[in-house]
Amino acid sequence: MPVIELKIPNLGESISNVTFSKWLKPDGAMVSMDEPLCEIETEKANQELSADSAGKLTWVAKEGEDLEIGALFAKIDTDALATGAASQSAPAAGQPVATVAEKQTAVPATNTNYATGTPSPSAAKILAEGNVNPADVAGTGRDGRITKDDAAKAVENKPQSTPPPAPPKTDPAPVAPQKAPATAFSRNERRERLSRMRRTIAKRLVSAKNNTAMLTTFNEVDMSGVMELREKYQEAFVKKYGIKLGFMSIFAKACAKVLLEMPEVNAFIDGDDVIFHDYADISIAISTPSGLVVPPVRNVESLGFAEVETAIKELSVKARDGKLSLEEMTGGTFTITNGGVFGSLMSTPIINEPQSAILGMHAIKERPIAVNGEVKIRPMMYLALSYDHRIIDGSTSVTFLVKVKNLIEDPVTLLLDI
Repeated sequence: MPVIELKIPNLGESISNVTFSKWLKPDGAMVSMDEPLCEIETEKANQELSADSAGKLTWVAKEGEDLEIGALFAKIDTDALATGAASQSAPAAGQPVATVAEKQTAVPATNTNYATGTPSPSAAKILAEGNVNPADVAGTGRDGRITKDDAAKAVENKPQSTPPPAPPKTDPAPVAPQKAPATAFSRNERRERLSRMRRTIAKRLVSAKNNTAMLTTFNEVDMSGVMELREKYQEAFVKKYGIKLGFMSIFAKACAKVLLEMPEVNAFIDGDDVIFHDYADISIAISTPSGLVVPPVRNVESLGFAEVETAIKELSVKARDGKLSLEEMTGGTFTITNGGVFGSLMSTPIINEPQSAILGMHAIKERPIAVNGEVKIRPMMYLALSYDHRIIDGSTSVTFLVKVKNLIEDPVTLLLDI
């Protein structure tokens, strides 16, 4: 088959179409097998598509175009590879042709092909980040391909080069001041298309508002106990686990404990049925340049604080780099969002369907409160619980929030599981 057609692969049951973001290789370029060709944008994450074979690339899809699953986006002419190789091996005009005897005494060439010395996508990334030339790396994979382990070893064994001496400092030539362009009373406008992720977020938010009986209840929590705990044990915690103890893991563990005690808050409505969960997969809202994502930390009730912190950190890094997989974006029985990191004092978060509740954390502010008949200045945080009134009663929502508040204000009871 000289020409191979590349089509949008099946990316999951819930994904029926994608947006073709950009080409990574020019039209007509020679590409290798598994070499990244383009980026596509789904409603959950961005993803690279790679070449199924080596050959000459021909564009079919256009950047910014919406494509259905199975749609043709490129073609690869595998015959072009053989043609190019033949033209390189043919002797130029005027060059002497080797005799039969010379050919018989010549040293046999190494068995190589297009894969020889070509890094896999993951290996290419490691080499690029380590500033290592693939030509300097010996591949141990099939047909001499450079594997991920080959790249990692090459970067690790890379000789440390001394930086070149800094050029002598010279006084910069005086630059004439430039007049800034006038922007007063500007009437300029521009139109930009919403990204697929932003369009999906918009649809889901409207759906949650229209299809649920959503209410929000509020409370406030004294953060003194948690802050004292972190201050006292933070250094030892970091020394043992290599990660800081944050507020999010404490709130996640508190919510997981109460969710198992009050299963209706951890449940979904499915038609005329209710689906209960005997585990707590807590989705963590993460802000990214493309929009808000809510990947879940699974089985929070069974994890330690360090494991929850590590999972949240890994998900956050992947989310901001656009490298979350579809599996990592799927699921969750309850959501926590922290608007306090942006300075929010109070808000009403929207339920993350099909979940039935979401907890909103906010900024910590010192406020005067009454403690045992005396006015004290304490670090206080407002908490908001938005919930679906179809399955969660008002008394249930208030009780849930009070239980979480009590665990946060006395974190020892959380640690002792009492």
